[in-house]
Amino acid sequence: MVETGENATRSGTPRSPIDSYYAQNAACLGQRYASVPFERVHGGVLDLLPSAPVKAVDVGAGTGRDAAALARRGYRVVAVEPVRELREVAQRLHPSEDVRWVEDSLPELSRLAEERFELALLSAVWMHLPSAARGRAMGRLAALLAPAGLLVISLRRGAPPADRVMFDVPAEEVVRDAERAGLRLVRLVDEGADHLGRAEVWWQTVALCREAE
Repeated sequence: MVETGENATRSGTPRSPIDSYYAQNAACLGQRYASVPFERVHGGVLDLLPSAPVKAVDVGAGTGRDAAALARRGYRVVAVEPVRELREVAQRLHPSEDVRWVEDSLPELSRLAEERFELALLSAVWMHLPSAARGRAMGRLAALLAPAGLLVISLRRGAPPADRVMFDVPAEEVVRDAERAGLRLVRLVDEGADHLGRAEVWWQTVALCREAE
């Protein structure tokens, strides 16, 4: 039976428990995420970002903080977010003609087709992927990168919360998957304590590059 209402997407596909969590908490999450500026969250890799104007994709864009910040910096942004309620909050909080919103998700990202991006950003996304999907997801991201394109993945570390399905994925695993997909490590940053003050959470950022052709 196809589920409807809050437990299904517009396409009729049943929602995962994690998508349901974000749908139900979209409004308060928008306020929470917007309280920490893009420059503070990604300060360890800002000097690596390609010069605008180029194409960037924000995968798991949530309530739009990072997509909006990239647009302000002059990027042409595709913001990928599977949860309709998060997209609606994002477009209300951060309206921008330089951000195109797409309903899609890892590991397939099938709606991006053959697009190529000089920058791909995943902020607090990787912890939602089970181990069986992470290798495929990395391969798909590598295929989306333009030559010399940069992939930035921020990793939420620490014990997963009880109310959501998450995985504590170490940076070393991300780097191994990336190397198998033809990417090389540019920088690994131990960001340290959580910007929202959660004592049990800490962060790492992995910056990876596709070789120029």
